[in-house]
Amino acid sequence: MSAVSLLRRLLGRPRSGVAPRTRQLVQLCEALLGERGEVSGMATAREALAAYHALDEREREQFFDVLSEDFSPSPEAVGRAADAYRDDPTPHNLVRLQQVVEPPRQELFRRLNMAAGGTAALVEMRRLVLRGLDAHPAWKVIDADLLHLFRSWFNRGFLRLERIDWRTPAIVLEKLIRYEAVHAIQGWRDLRRRLEADRRCFGFFHPQLPEEPIIFIEVALTRGMSAHVQPLLDVEAPVFPPEQADCAMFYSITNCQEGLRGISFGNLLIKQVVEDLKREFPHLKTFATLSPIPGFRKWLAEPDTRVRLAMGRDGETRIALLAQINSPGWHLREVPESLQKLLMRLCAWYLLHARRGSEPYDAVARFHLENGAALERLNWLGDTSEAGMARSAGLMVNYVYRLEDVERNHQRYFAAHEVVASRAVEKLARKCVLALERQAEG
Repeated sequence: MSAVSLLRRLLGRPRSGVAPRTRQLVQLCEALLGERGEVSGMATAREALAAYHALDEREREQFFDVLSEDFSPSPEAVGRAADAYRDDPTPHNLVRLQQVVEPPRQELFRRLNMAAGGTAALVEMRRLVLRGLDAHPAWKVIDADLLHLFRSWFNRGFLRLERIDWRTPAIVLEKLIRYEAVHAIQGWRDLRRRLEADRRCFGFFHPQLPEEPIIFIEVALTRGMSAHVQPLLDVEAPVFPPEQADCAMFYSITNCQEGLRGISFGNLLIKQVVEDLKREFPHLKTFATLSPIPGFRKWLAEPDTRVRLAMGRDGETRIALLAQINSPGWHLREVPESLQKLLMRLCAWYLLHARRGSEPYDAVARFHLENGAALERLNWLGDTSEAGMARSAGLMVNYVYRLEDVERNHQRYFAAHEVVASRAVEKLARKCVLALERQAEG
């Protein structure tokens, strides 16, 4: 359906119960789709964005309802075009079918994007749509259209990698403090320590969001692979001479824009950061992460996991041991060796075998494994912060990026969701009670 025919159809449709400001915005969107001049179109796009920003929450929900219903393709037109292509599959009929199937919403979003601030407004719009999807499943079509467009607008060709240091504009540094999602930055002093000579921070930026990091990564230059994150976060830690480092530890990766969820930037970011670090420090030998295990305690608490752990001769003992981690400060007291062994083996099993569908249960594991990393080592009490204890009983994991293996690991993961792991981690998992249970069933 052409923009003109859509406009005619929409103008003739009454909208009862729609607030005046919502109705005005819809009329501006209809007018924008009908514009033919570039200058007048940009003016209408600016006016439409201003009207959108003026909506309150209820009016915005009404607008999204109208977007999802009235700016979709005509089923009749799609049916006719599909029949024509099926009967006569010529390039002309294929092009016509593609034109008819594309939702008018997509063209509307393209035209809104012409206005200054349009990209940022659309990214924020998708964030709100995602937040409301459970209550408004019809909005899924809006999400799909924006995601489709963003995958083109935010591809690698438009992104620029920038090193973030103490000379970076304060407005960007403030956003790092606000966005950091793995290890909270405790103010300016903490941030400055994370940007010292033995640290590196890199971010992807987009031309239309010049002061908004899309994703950023924090790196510590160390001697040997780090097993504990608190020394890396210690603002009083002396600066390590970077020329003596042999390891680059990626200890935090944060996606900043919720409205860009579903678009993968991490793989590109890690690969380019590795290349940049290799050029700056040719003596670096190891590129590894010190990663949280955010789903581990949640998985431990699931009824199915609890039932399986309670089975067998020592089931009650295992459950009693695990109950200790619910006590505040349990790790500050003498920890029974039996509890440490149980948790380490369960965590190894979790990372290698726990699944959500066909993929690993843990979100961070999925991220690094699909990017070609290998699961190298589990670290006991690697993160003793309140968040670290709540997420994974303090356990952390090292994923290693061996450049010669990254592509092969990536292919193995996508072919069969295979978890590439070190022998040490595999050995821990084999000693887990759940592994023994599987062997008994076999």
